[in-house]
Amino acid sequence: MVNFEWEGVMPAITTQFDAQGKLSLEAFKNNLAHQIKAGVHGIILGGTLGEASTLSLEEKKVLLETTLAEVNGRIPVIMNIAEQSTEEAIHVAKSAEANGANGLMLLPPMRYKATDDETVAYFSAIAASTKLPIMIYNNPVDYKIEVTLDMFEALTKHKNITAVKESTRDITNVTRMINRFGDRFSILCGVDTIAMECLLMGGNGWVAGLVDAFPEETVAIYTYCKAGEWEKARAVFRWFLPLLELDISPQLVQNIKLCELATELGSGHVRKPRLPLTGEALKKVEKVIAEGMTNRPQNLDYKKYL
Repeated sequence: MVNFEWEGVMPAITTQFDAQGKLSLEAFKNNLAHQIKAGVHGIILGGTLGEASTLSLEEKKVLLETTLAEVNGRIPVIMNIAEQSTEEAIHVAKSAEANGANGLMLLPPMRYKATDDETVAYFSAIAASTKLPIMIYNNPVDYKIEVTLDMFEALTKHKNITAVKESTRDITNVTRMINRFGDRFSILCGVDTIAMECLLMGGNGWVAGLVDAFPEETVAIYTYCKAGEWEKARAVFRWFLPLLELDISPQLVQNIKLCELATELGSGHVRKPRLPLTGEALKKVEKVIAEGMTNRPQNLDYKKYL
């Protein structure tokens, strides 16, 4: 499945651990099965929510192998690349391709705040090293490097760079991309709290976070939007927003894993240096989750539009 469309709901899936911090593949497969059943359109491994910075290359290979086996060709499996050097990024890209990944998501160089030219050269070198389709992750808020329109222009020469995870948090950037490039790049929203707005303005999909705990509701919003059922989408989104705001926090991993516990889709464990929430931080998140669970939408009918 090398050729696919960058569209729909693609979970930035969490990595499940046991109490000792080891991979819990059974918990991971349980979450993955619920994502597939809900109707997600792809799986993204090894992102921020996947706690990629704590994973070894061997663990990433195990997660990729496990995911490919469970997915069994039904939807694409995307590997995230977030490395400190161009050489290492190319190595990870080649490894992902050799081990069966269907696509790549690329972050700018980690730790070093690269210039525009350096960032374009970094992306270009990786794109030239693989045949896999690539989505650029544009998140200047968290990673301090913005991929500008002119930088995307320079990247158009690479035919396999075909999408952007739009996380600038500036919804007008969706229109700027479309006005400049038409449909050259698929646009997937990377910020849960503005996903509906992104879809309304022509976005192709949603790289989602809270989907890890609430897959049906997330796919429902996307499906209703694409079907023009805006009132149905708004109703679910208005319920969802307090939970979605847990995604725009430095503790998003802990927050979302607490949500997974509530919906029985995860073990709840994070890997150090992350620590479980405590005190007032924990109480605030638990309150949001409790209210969300109490008022959770019932009998969503989105599958009739599929």
